[in-house]
Amino acid sequence: MEISIVVPLYNEVESLPELHEWIVSVMEANKFTYEIIFVDDGSKDGSWDAVLKLRASNTNVRGIKFQRNYGKSAALQKGFEAVKGDYVVTLDADLQDSPEEIPEMIRMIKEDGYDMISGWKKKRYDPLSKTIPTKLYNWTARKLTGIYLHDFNCGLKAYRSIVVKSIEVYGDMHRYIPPLAKYAGFNKIGEKVVQHQARKFGTTKFGLNRFMNGPLDLLSVVFIGKFGKKPMHFFGAIGTLLFLIGFGFALYLGIDKILSFFSDRLSPLIAQRTEFYIALTAMIIGSQFFLAGFIAELIGRNSSSRNVYLIETEI
Repeated sequence: MEISIVVPLYNEVESLPELHEWIVSVMEANKFTYEIIFVDDGSKDGSWDAVLKLRASNTNVRGIKFQRNYGKSAALQKGFEAVKGDYVVTLDADLQDSPEEIPEMIRMIKEDGYDMISGWKKKRYDPLSKTIPTKLYNWTARKLTGIYLHDFNCGLKAYRSIVVKSIEVYGDMHRYIPPLAKYAGFNKIGEKVVQHQARKFGTTKFGLNRFMNGPLDLLSVVFIGKFGKKPMHFFGAIGTLLFLIGFGFALYLGIDKILSFFSDRLSPLIAQRTEFYIALTAMIIGSQFFLAGFIAELIGRNSSSRNVYLIETEI
């Protein structure tokens, strides 16, 4: 098996036959061996019946059906677990992603040595309510992750199979698969400008909750990627810094009080000085951060995945 195409879908019954025909024509024109895995995320419009009909006409079609709607990340994760191909391609089911881009993306992985290629919808046909937040998220993601892609959330992506087998996509983290791949050790991440189609059927499935979930998931990805195995390095460093600042203020107040006593200089009570409360607050918060890191380390020590590391090869 050469190429596995994962298509997450939710209430896309009208677009599935046309999408299937489009994918098959591209695969056959390029003489690819392939499989198409449709992951039905709890559709209520007969999408699964459409998948069954496609399967009856094409044995390269496979399907996974969720009992209820879990979200795009869950659909991708189950699709990644099921793939058998050497290369994996994901695209949305709404006909806005063009399968015509697949051959060039696979070539870039094969010949140019990339681990994954992310599509860049340079010219979009989405409303401003979607494009403006997307630009903001992409800018923030570039700054936090160091991955300089223009479009992190493009549904059209291509991977080496080992990449999707090495990452776990959950929550709404499908938006940030490139950082997940980077933190799993796959640093050769490329980008290709892809054609974006106007939506032909139905309406977008993404609501206002993406404005809140997107930034929170990005912070989770960055934190887990950098400190998931060593939380003390994060919490302990902040805690120690805050404690030292507080201790420094407290030491200054103590020395100043002693010097004022021996020099007969009038000095206000320590509890009446602003520095005292700064010192007290900093030491308390610093201690809490340090303890948070210590507790996280203890939890990590007892976690079943504490020594789970990705091994590229073994002899």
